[in-house]
Parts: sequence; structure tokens; C-alpha cells
Amino acid sequence: MSKVYFTPDGLKKLKEEVTYLENVKRPEIAHRVQVAREHGDLKENAEYHSAKEELQLLQNRINEMKMKIVNAVVVNEESIPTDKVYILATVDLQNVKTKDKFSYTLVPDSDADWENGKISVNSPIGKGLLGKGVGDIAKIQIPAGEMQLKILKIKR
Repeated sequence: MSKVYFTPDGLKKLKEEVTYLENVKRPEIAHRVQVAREHGDLKENAEYHSAKEELQLLQNRINEMKMKIVNAVVVNEESIPTDKVYILATVDLQNVKTKDKFSYTLVPDSDADWENGKISVNSPIGKGLLGKGVGDIAKIQIPAGEMQLKILKIKR
């Protein structure tokens, strides 16, 4: 697994969620497995099989989250230069074709919030903007074709 970028708050939230899943959700589901097991014949016990599957899915999710923590790179906003577009940069853009102006902040996947202008650094737009400077035009492939965005300003 490659590096996974987090803000300090994003990593803290992920760790808290893992703790909750391990200490609250997993014991709840394990208890349901035990109760269902006590109902007898396991071959035709749908409740048992369902709880067992849910427990396995939860464990897979916990394992994935722990791998993200192991591969985490914490990024502090103060350390981000403003000469190029990097993670945590806020970028003022203009659509070359429509002349519409808008702004995005590139964030780790865990902090993405499209409605509030926070896009994942791993999204097509995020990837297209990374490393570009003021005045550059980012060419981004979208389902409708190619979108060209001119970088007007970079700030943090």
C-alpha cells in the first residue's frame, strides 16, 4: 500500500474509529455470533451465518484502516509551499472554456467534502492540479471529455 495522506485531525479520527470498532462493534457482533450458535444446528442457522459474515466484514474493514494508519503521512498546512499546487493548498481556478471561476482545497481522501470545496488529492481534478503553478493550465479528463482549468492563485 502506498502512502496515505492525513491531516492531524483526520488521522486522529481514523484512530478513534478503529478503537470504537474494535472495542464496541466487534464485541457486539461476536456476542450475536455466540447467541446464534447456541440455537443449535449451524448448517441451517441463517442468523449465525449472517452474524459470522458481518464479523468478517468488520474485521476486514478494521484491517484496512490499520494499514492506512501504518502508511499514514501527516501533513501540516504550515509546511506547504505556495509556489505550486500541493496537498492542503487552496487553488483559485478558471474554467478556460466557460470562464467560470471557483476555488478548491486539495485534501487527503479522508477529508474530502465536495459540497464545501474540499476535493481529494487523488481525484481526477486533484491529480490534474498537483504540481502546477499560477498561470498553468491543467488538462483533466472527465466523462464528458477534457476540462481545462487555469490556475489563478495558490494559497494555504
